[in-house]
Amino acid sequence: MDIALFSPSSLFADAEEVSVGSYRCPSELCGEETPVSWHGTFAFAEWLVQHHSWIEGRRCLELGSGTGALAIFLKKSFNLDITTSDYDDQEIEENIAHNCQANGIKPVLPHVKHSWGETFPSAEPDWDLIIASDILLYVKQYPNLIKSLSFLLKSYKSKDDKAIPSVGNDQSSGMCMGLAVPAFLMSWRRRIGKEDESLFFTGCENAGLEVKHIGSRVYCIKPRENMVSTTGSIDD
Repeated sequence: MDIALFSPSSLFADAEEVSVGSYRCPSELCGEETPVSWHGTFAFAEWLVQHHSWIEGRRCLELGSGTGALAIFLKKSFNLDITTSDYDDQEIEENIAHNCQANGIKPVLPHVKHSWGETFPSAEPDWDLIIASDILLYVKQYPNLIKSLSFLLKSYKSKDDKAIPSVGNDQSSGMCMGLAVPAFLMSWRRRIGKEDESLFFTGCENAGLEVKHIGSRVYCIKPRENMVSTTGSIDD
């Protein structure tokens, strides 16, 4: 595997705590040039820092982790309980493990190999928060992504009685809303046609999911009320 290196500080210039080591990315995934994360990753990281109370105390799964840069950033910044995932490829898992070790995360972050649309490795997923950035590039994968996402949200089973922090007024943005349990937070910044983009959101709604834009091209997707049984609550 050809390795392309880039500095974590180039990803998150304001996050000095993520400046050790370097991330690597398989050349077949990152291309020939020095890789950087998609623009949505930058924007999403900034948004999550501004709304860190929304994620603290959550048990998180990232879809489409790639190099693991965002997950590593969140682990180091907020000690977030986060699991990475990407399609079933051993090199991706090894690459994320390398980046964890290079950035002082030991043991490495847990990782799930899962190709969207296929049977999920866990029959009772217990992640109350799922996140992703810029994963809508391949329109043909939308049905598979929605299938996996629906399973993760509707089959959520809490494995402990830990209280999930409630979210009240967000004074910085003027929003007043709650973060569902479980919920999917997604940042989308790459440009595709509006018709293609709407295919994903319409597909989510047809699958019994509720889609809400909560600002800065960050979307919250959750099961419609009464479509999931949890120990937490789903806020309207």
